[in-house]
Amino acid sequence: MEKTYNHREIEERIYKFWLENDLFKANPRNVLENKKKPFSIMMPPPNITGRIHMGHLLNNTIQDILARYYRMKNYEVLWQPGTDHAGIATQNVVERELLKEGKTRYDLGRDEFVKRVWKWKEEYGNIIINQLKRLGISADWSRLKFTMDEDYYNAVIYAFNELYKKGLIYKGLYIINWCPRCYTTLSNEEVENKEINGKLYYLKYPILDSNEYVIVATTRPETYLGDTAVAVNPNDSRYKHLIGKKVKLPLIEWKRKDYYNNETLNEIEIIEDEFVDMEFGTGAVKITPAHDKDDFEIGKKYSLPMVLIMDYNGILNENAGYFKGLERFKAREEIVKKLSEHGYIEKIENYRYNVGICYRCETIVEPIISEQWFLNLKFFKDIAKKVVEENRIEIIPEYGKKIYFNWWDNIKDWAISRQIWWGHKIPIEGEEDVLDTWFSSALWPIATLGWPNETDELKAFFPTSILITGWDILFFWVARMIVMSLFFKNEVPFTKVYLHGLVRDEKGRKMSKSLGNSPEPLELFDKYSVDGVRMGLMLITPEGQDVRFSEKYMEVGRNYTNKIWNIGRFLILNFDGNYQPLKQLQIEDKWILYQLDDVIENVNKGIENCEFNKTAKLLYDFTWHKFADWYIETIKTREDKNFAISNALFIFENLLKLHHPFIPFISEELYQKMPFKKKISIMNERFPNKYGFDYKEEFENYEFLRSLIEEIREVKGIFKVQNRKDIKIYIHSETEEKLKNLVKEHFRIIKFLGGIESFSETNEKLKNSAIIVFDKFLGFLILENYDFEKEKKRLEDELETIEKLYNSIREKLNDNEFLNKAPKQIIENQKNKLLELENRIKKLKIILNV
Repeated sequence: MEKTYNHREIEERIYKFWLENDLFKANPRNVLENKKKPFSIMMPPPNITGRIHMGHLLNNTIQDILARYYRMKNYEVLWQPGTDHAGIATQNVVERELLKEGKTRYDLGRDEFVKRVWKWKEEYGNIIINQLKRLGISADWSRLKFTMDEDYYNAVIYAFNELYKKGLIYKGLYIINWCPRCYTTLSNEEVENKEINGKLYYLKYPILDSNEYVIVATTRPETYLGDTAVAVNPNDSRYKHLIGKKVKLPLIEWKRKDYYNNETLNEIEIIEDEFVDMEFGTGAVKITPAHDKDDFEIGKKYSLPMVLIMDYNGILNENAGYFKGLERFKAREEIVKKLSEHGYIEKIENYRYNVGICYRCETIVEPIISEQWFLNLKFFKDIAKKVVEENRIEIIPEYGKKIYFNWWDNIKDWAISRQIWWGHKIPIEGEEDVLDTWFSSALWPIATLGWPNETDELKAFFPTSILITGWDILFFWVARMIVMSLFFKNEVPFTKVYLHGLVRDEKGRKMSKSLGNSPEPLELFDKYSVDGVRMGLMLITPEGQDVRFSEKYMEVGRNYTNKIWNIGRFLILNFDGNYQPLKQLQIEDKWILYQLDDVIENVNKGIENCEFNKTAKLLYDFTWHKFADWYIETIKTREDKNFAISNALFIFENLLKLHHPFIPFISEELYQKMPFKKKISIMNERFPNKYGFDYKEEFENYEFLRSLIEEIREVKGIFKVQNRKDIKIYIHSETEEKLKNLVKEHFRIIKFLGGIESFSETNEKLKNSAIIVFDKFLGFLILENYDFEKEKKRLEDELETIEKLYNSIREKLNDNEFLNKAPKQIIENQKNKLLELENRIKKLKIILNV
């Protein structure tokens, strides 16, 4: 057997082996004929423009853990893979390619441009799928779906038509988020907030027939060209006398027209409404219904004209008068300059505020009035909340429910039309827009299974078992899938949703190429192995919280897989061919078997409860610190090597099965090398269930031996004689008889693992010795030719130093100012350090008090 784990060769060979043997394929007939229970999970479809990143790695590792686990629990597992056409993102990529040729999409025309996108998709669209395969994921690739496949496309159009017939899709005038760069509408969830350093401009509007002015504050002075009112709070005593009066918009001498081409006056009324925040700016606000969401609602309420001042490319239009033709931000400069020259600016302040930016191209989004197609989400509000309230859909972790309900309580209708060419064209005569990508994605749980046809797949695997996704697309995707499934199937799309966190860097920052803090997963695979990365990631992924990624944990994962390889190699090379497990059981066998049962039970519970971090840590601790460090080392003292190795192989085989969902490649490779009859793949084995090993007494007895050995090792470490083997242990007569007998009976273990030469009994408290005391055991370590007085002086000095440090930290932790100002992690570290020092002080005092 190879000395080292050659992960790259093994990963490639093993994945090919899995595919060749159709081990990932799902058969709905097994469910429909009651041969197996179903477990189905839908892969959140990555964009065809994408490359695998840390978020994909986390999301798909978790899904793969579940798919492999339930496969080994004898469920019929369907893990449905696929990709999303990603309308805006894909169109942007192809448009950038065209620019290299000096062309735009308009040069090609719609049909040719769409053909060009399809060509690009065929060439590059499956890159991310091939990258995901390197992760080892066990999706049923024979069922790979794409949201623009013919059958899927037809399902999307069918869904639109049905919703339209029911009056739930309508065309209406509304303020939308408009990206002038992508030239399309964005949903609220597609707009990201970015804090910027800007200006707050105080504009002076002259009151008609008066020498007074109303001063309004705004961050977007260019939009004053579209103002149709000024609003004040009716409770604001400063402005009560002005309500109902009119102001003249400065500089505007040209005719303005509203959205419906009606001429609009340049003298606008001061109106009253309680929505006005009296604390912001001057307490008087300009109302621009065509360019602000709140103003749009005020405009509807008071039947105000809607005056558009710019076209959808961000260039000012006829309503801007002599500012026409200027780009919006250039117009801002010119307008401020002109207003200043004519004395219409009171002051300008530095101001930090949020702007909306396009999630794709990071262009500042323009709120603008437009006719769009909408889906009436308010219609679904009650039922969408009810299915979660009644736990028909369980959301993990619990905080996800609160976010979900809050979104529904503040729901707005969903603008589903997009002004791009790549996507599902709205099936209304004369319409050129396409549907929002999330509209088609919302059908993913049913359309991938053949809906609207009543297929075997739909009957067998819907509703799906669980959805694994990031909390950041709870509204983009999860809520909308619930809506579509309830409407079209009168059923929830999944019975459980697990929301994992985002992968951030060590400082908690979002990963991005510009910050240089986003590692390349494929490079991590090459460096640390796929299994090493998977395990390392699970060890640092707290349930439902964001992950602070550190490459050192990938190294921990790699070291762990190497440890497992070395354990397997040791056992296989020392096996004599005669497999006789669970015979001639010694104390260490019963100790490890008793714990194995506990591990099996908790791994099953952990995976089923989505406690992946906790489960990974449990496996890591048991395998490395119990099985390898103690059990394997203990059986090296045995004379009945064959029985010992057989028992170890039995445990190791169970560990390979328990580990398989987490580290599939190395567990498969070692399973194939196991020296006894096996199935074609570890995936065909049954996942372990508790055996019922009732060895509590032996467990407790070995735990005593282990504690004694650890005490011996610690004392040897304190006296800096870790490598000395000529050490004798004297057991004092005060020691409980049972413990004396355990030492006598199992001295082979203490001798080998504790580095002890011999043991004797004594009635005296021996001087010039190191004391071992815990529970009901008292003993002394004797070292030949050792200067205990010199060592005693060194330990006394160490105790004095440690006590000073202990008192310093304790004083700090009693300081309220420190507790209020210090970061939580610093305080936690100080508390842990205090506990560590306290234990060391106790140990030194015991030793020095002999």
